Amino acid sequence: MANYLKDLPDGFNPGPLDLDKPLDNQIALLKLQADFSGADVQGGFGGQAWAWLPGKENILLFNTYGIGCSRLEYDRDSHSWHFSHREALFYLDPITNEVLKTWKNPMTGKTVEVIPILNDPVNRIYPIEGGRFAPPYPYVINGDNLVFQVDVLRAEQNSMSRAEYPLHSQQDVYQSGELWAIRGSLSEINDPEITSASCHTAWGRLAMWLPFMEMGDTPGFMIYHSQSFKLANGWQDLPKHIYSYVEQNHPVYFKAPEKFLGMAANDNSWTYSKKIIDKRRIEAGLGPEDSVFEID
Repeated sequence: MANYLKDLPDGFNPGPLDLDKPLDNQIALLKLQADFSGADVQGGFGGQAWAWLPGKENILLFNTYGIGCSRLEYDRDSHSWHFSHREALFYLDPITNEVLKTWKNPMTGKTVEVIPILNDPVNRIYPIEGGRFAPPYPYVINGDNLVFQVDVLRAEQNSMSRAEYPLHSQQDVYQSGELWAIRGSLSEINDPEITSASCHTAWGRLAMWLPFMEMGDTPGFMIYHSQSFKLANGWQDLPKHIYSYVEQNHPVYFKAPEKFLGMAANDNSWTYSKKIIDKRRIEAGLGPEDSVFEID
């Protein structure tokens, strides 16, 4: 038998799977997203990011390329899977595909420093039953194609309030939408000798303006659209310029977190940017109305 994790939930079935049984359904999803051997899983996702401007023409702002690395383990005490993950996304010139460090914002005319998405970590908990991410998950089958549709819409207190961060924050409520279509081969998922099935995910995201854009007073939002793949050959499947950039600047993102630190440790663009803004304000004696990302 294939090399599965030593600790698995009661009733674990390596395949064939009955997708209408909650645990089998969850195993199918996690075979796509992770590796039941406990090995790191590498992913790469290229795409685009657009500006949606009410009553105006929408603008292609960036090409994007992201990477993620994950590891799965089962926690018997909580009867849940712990998904340890870190991810980075880089903003690229839409013509040259060069990783951008500075960018002239076409909506403001100002040149700003570009802050990539550096989320370390982005952990998840998949409970066997009960809780937000408990199975079963909605799916469709067409031939050998299995697709899970997972929509995660968030509305919660923003770490950067409008009063304290008027340039960088549009509203006091942090809102975003993550729309995933997670596709794989039914025959792979049903094979008990396969601990990690190949996976393609179509990913869409709706989000507020990024803090580095300094457009807190501007109506509109961002739209991301990417195609994500589990990298069959590991990091050598990345575009060469992306691999080199990560290796030179952010090599920690080539590995999954060593320990599961829980959901409270999670980072996002706003919590990460807030650390930068707060530090620069203190160092330069800047106030809420002052730019910290504009380049003269």
